[in-house]
Amino acid sequence: MPAGRPDEVDVVLYVGTDCHLCQVARHLLLALRRSIPFRLREVEIASDPDLERRYLLEVPVVEVDGEVAAQAPVEIEAVRAAV
Repeated sequence: MPAGRPDEVDVVLYVGTDCHLCQVARHLLLALRRSIPFRLREVEIASDPDLERRYLLEVPVVEVDGEVAAQAPVEIEAVRAAV
């Protein structure tokens, strides 16, 4: 991913396989990014056993600068406040 502006925050969306709520969260984050710039990275929890144990029953999970801002179902206003 290209480097963003230094003042942009990092947002990570942890997702599960075939997760409808994850797709919804992705669309909400992409819409939010149109008005508030941030770097978005998506991580499939199945790629890491530790993440899978940690978030299996909670995906989607949104972290903003390393802090959990929201989890299923994602409340975009909580993410907006954290960004």
